[in-house]
Amino acid sequence: MFWESVLIAFEGLKANKLRSLLTMLGIIIGVGAVVAMVSIGLGVQQKVQNSIASLGSNLLIVSPGASMAPGTIRSEAGSNITLSNQDAKAIAKDLSGVKYVAPTVASSYQLVYGNKNWKTKVQGVTQEFLTIRDFKIASGKFFSTNDEDSRARLAVLGQTVATNLFGNINPVGQTVRIGTAPFRVVGVLGSKGQSTMGQDQDDVVLVPLATAQERLLGITYLNSISIQAQNEQVIDKLQQDIITLLRARHHLAAKAENDFTVSNLTAIMSTMKETTSTITLFLGSVAAISLIVGGIGIMNIMLVSVTERTREIGIRKALGANYRSILLQFLIEAVVISVTGGLLGILFGIAGAKAISSLAGWNTVISSLAVFAAFSVSVMIGLFFGIYPARKAALLDPIDALRYE
Repeated sequence: MFWESVLIAFEGLKANKLRSLLTMLGIIIGVGAVVAMVSIGLGVQQKVQNSIASLGSNLLIVSPGASMAPGTIRSEAGSNITLSNQDAKAIAKDLSGVKYVAPTVASSYQLVYGNKNWKTKVQGVTQEFLTIRDFKIASGKFFSTNDEDSRARLAVLGQTVATNLFGNINPVGQTVRIGTAPFRVVGVLGSKGQSTMGQDQDDVVLVPLATAQERLLGITYLNSISIQAQNEQVIDKLQQDIITLLRARHHLAAKAENDFTVSNLTAIMSTMKETTSTITLFLGSVAAISLIVGGIGIMNIMLVSVTERTREIGIRKALGANYRSILLQFLIEAVVISVTGGLLGILFGIAGAKAISSLAGWNTVISSLAVFAAFSVSVMIGLFFGIYPARKAALLDPIDALRYE
């Protein structure tokens, strides 16, 4: 009886193609919208996570100056001179749970090679910076500890800088001018793409820290200190230990505000993940409203079908069909409509997500869980909205049904 009811349901769909298609349209749009919207939300979430992860894992960043409170006037550039090389060395030497420490200075400079020039950010770094930020050397090499100690004028270029200055020429071994000083290119970094804030991480030039401080900037302080913790379990304790150590080193009174800021990228990633998950859930919930509209459409068409087939129901009951068989027949017809619409909706949703990804350039992630959930909801909607019409058909009096014109 079950499969016979399924076949009868499909025969009914074929007999009224346009009406069936219009009935399924709400389910198709609903399921497709849920799949597409969740894919966009997950794509945004993945992009944010990858961007933050590209900065380094288990990473703490110490910046000069207190964190900016709302309404606070930003201090003048260069006035926050609170971090020193000795601070970085103390963090590496005195604190447990530290894996790598990378002090950094940075400033924008005009780079010149032949008749080409390019303005970019020049960073003075140590060898640990490469490991912490997970940069790879695409060609050439990175400068050594001896190069750092001797204040050598060596540079490692990001992919964007190398492309704009040299084109198809191999930059390694060439000499570029940073400001007015000549630097020999010893390596080119592998590509990393954009950061969370949309900044090009490949638009950078790395030089030895001491070289940048003494020969370019003429400073003795640092712009930031990057610290990689040994694992996620110690990162919160390490953050507090850094605050305690630097307050002691900077001779800050008990009630005095920190003259530095320690940012925890793991905590930032967790917050961003929670935010993007909420956005994804919101997008899916809004799209799911159309599924309810599709369910109402199924109920409407099934009530019409019951009215049209009243005499048929009377004949079936007269021939011995019981309450359960009539109920099952109309319930199966409602589920067949929702299942067919759900399957078509999945196809349209996946196609829509891929179209958005290719046309708008957005990152989308097709979630099998979202597809399964949307399809399951469409089936449940078919059951829920099909119960009333099916029950109404099953409760018809056979004599009244046979007399119905």
